[in-house]
Amino acid sequence: MLNKITEKLTRNIETAEAHCDGPCGVYDPSSARIAAEAALSMTKKILDLKAPDSSDSQAWVAFHNTMARYIAIKEEQAQVAKDELLILWTDYFKPAHLEKYPNLHDTFWKAAKLCSSVKVEVSREHADELMDAVKEIHGIFWATKDRDVAWYTAA
Repeated sequence: MLNKITEKLTRNIETAEAHCDGPCGVYDPSSARIAAEAALSMTKKILDLKAPDSSDSQAWVAFHNTMARYIAIKEEQAQVAKDELLILWTDYFKPAHLEKYPNLHDTFWKAAKLCSSVKVEVSREHADELMDAVKEIHGIFWATKDRDVAWYTAA
């Protein structure tokens, strides 16, 4: 009985193939940009945070709480950016893209390494470099779709 039901359900199914793991349209570098920009924002906040007067214990508690939150968000968002970039690199881009963009692997490798640097350091320079790398990847990605999608940031 179950075999007959399965046979009826699958009788007219055709094999479908895609160049990526999901249907077109599910990939977009904007999620990496948002995460990288959040990591940059937290880096700026960490660098701008001023330590309180040494005699004010409540102010020190608030300072440490704020610093811990900024650090946690920076590290989390740098990891999100890395995950999003690695998904684009490994799931979306194909050999034909590499032929047209021979520096593709190096671009993604460097961007992923920058995500790690932003995660473990408090470096405005590396956070800015990560944004630049994501911008470059944004341009390449949309060029593969023959689309001119403007780069923008929230800040």
